[in-house]
Amino acid sequence: MKSKYIICVIALLVVVSNAGRQVVWAGPPASTGNSSATIKGVVKFEGVAPKSKPINMAADPSCAKQHPMPISAPEILTDGNGLQNAIVFVADGLGDRSFEPPSQPVVIEQKGCMYQPHVIAMRANQKLEVVNDDPTTHNIHPQPANNREWNKAEPPGTRVEDTFTREEIAIPVKCNVHPWMRSYVAVFKHPYFVVTGKDGSFDLNGLPPGTYILKAWHEKLGTATQQVTVGANESKTVQFVFKSGQGS
Repeated sequence: MKSKYIICVIALLVVVSNAGRQVVWAGPPASTGNSSATIKGVVKFEGVAPKSKPINMAADPSCAKQHPMPISAPEILTDGNGLQNAIVFVADGLGDRSFEPPSQPVVIEQKGCMYQPHVIAMRANQKLEVVNDDPTTHNIHPQPANNREWNKAEPPGTRVEDTFTREEIAIPVKCNVHPWMRSYVAVFKHPYFVVTGKDGSFDLNGLPPGTYILKAWHEKLGTATQQVTVGANESKTVQFVFKSGQGS
């Protein structure tokens, strides 16, 4: 009986001791109903999109073999009037807030002798991983204006990693071996950016309430700018419109 009593007392002390500790969960904290805001909308294209030039891969038979039908450069892609591959981002309004970069890398594939995806956005100091899925040698050659330039060869089935440390919109990426291969990488010091999909829509959530300069960038159509004020627990809808003949 005495031993059972001692065991019960010890168990009670453990419960009381643990009751005063703060439980720390792995992963994101539970929602506290804070006053974050959302800006969403769509990037549209008005007019007739110019026809993309067909890509000639005859210089490398292993590339041409993967495309029995002709393909074109993915420059101005629209679905209805939604504009794909536009980067929408907060350009100003976050003040001196700082954000830790994600631990997961952003991945570009060299597949079908093309870069996939054609446009990506990532965080400063986040790893960029480039994977060669083709049966031929490529290279990855970003040509930044505000970051360190690098150029790495990639034999079939290999991958390379590197980072960009500074914000930059947007870094042209090419393959010297196959000059038709082009891509763009945008680098941000904050997490409030998105690349539009086929319908041109975007959603920037979890924003602190405030007034922001919001921009939309497109490789051929240039940049559009709007000022948006959004309050606590508020959602604002905005629209960017690019027109035929705009930009380069």
